[in-house]
Amino acid sequence: MLENETVSVIIPVYNRKKAVHEAIRSVLGQTWKNWELIIADDGSTDGTLESLDIYGQDDRFRLISLRHNGHPGFVRNRAVEEARGRWIAFLDSDDLWSPDKLSRQISYMRNHEDCSFLHSREIWMREEKIISQAHRKHRKEGDLFKVSLGKCEISPSTVLMERALFNALGGFREDLEICEDYELWLRVTSRCSVGYIDEDLVTKRAGGGDQLSFKYGFIEIFKIRALRSLVEGHSLPRERELVASAELARKCRIYAKGCRKRGREKEADKYDSLYFFYLPDDGHRE
Repeated sequence: MLENETVSVIIPVYNRKKAVHEAIRSVLGQTWKNWELIIADDGSTDGTLESLDIYGQDDRFRLISLRHNGHPGFVRNRAVEEARGRWIAFLDSDDLWSPDKLSRQISYMRNHEDCSFLHSREIWMREEKIISQAHRKHRKEGDLFKVSLGKCEISPSTVLMERALFNALGGFREDLEICEDYELWLRVTSRCSVGYIDEDLVTKRAGGGDQLSFKYGFIEIFKIRALRSLVEGHSLPRERELVASAELARKCRIYAKGCRKRGREKEADKYDSLYFFYLPDDGHRE
């Protein structure tokens, strides 16, 4: 029975002293009480690690102190290694859960016993204002592989998944500084039907200048790197690999055009060549 099974909550954190305590309080406030919380600190220098000592007397908490790595996949993977629950739920340190997030998801799993991966809708906030997502009209459940190729359509903080599935897939890529979630969800959706709860169960607080997406601005190159490894490593079912290769070619062509606009001709030539290399034989050439 799912009622007796533990959810292992994973929070990676780096220099988010205030935000992480707000995230933790959203876990403490869950109506589903059968959880453990594993916080992996990625070498914070702002006192985050020391501030977490207040939870030391609660045996539901475990704290992992790491030397700074800067790769979210590495940090999350180290936390999952310590997990004991059947279920894994990720929570970014600057996001918040609604009080019934875990209860609603466990209830869904109870009614869909063949489901091993589930996500939900979320509210996006920037500077205390809600960001409309009305334009994001895409399929959200079932076979999501094709829609997930374009961009990351699943937020880590909304996910509940079986730990056995996470381990079978080998977890997050540890060499990607950005788009490690995009890459793992592609491996998930290439094999699994995705469950979805059409409710706002998470508040995603965007816009922090220290977020990795702000460090680079344009992150499409990380998606290209993720897709190249998936395609070249033949880690996808064959029919999925062909679709991924076509999307990889498209991204290379777009990136090449961007390089050419900025006068980076040598880089543009490289990615134009990759466009023709990855385009399937029956692909549409622009």
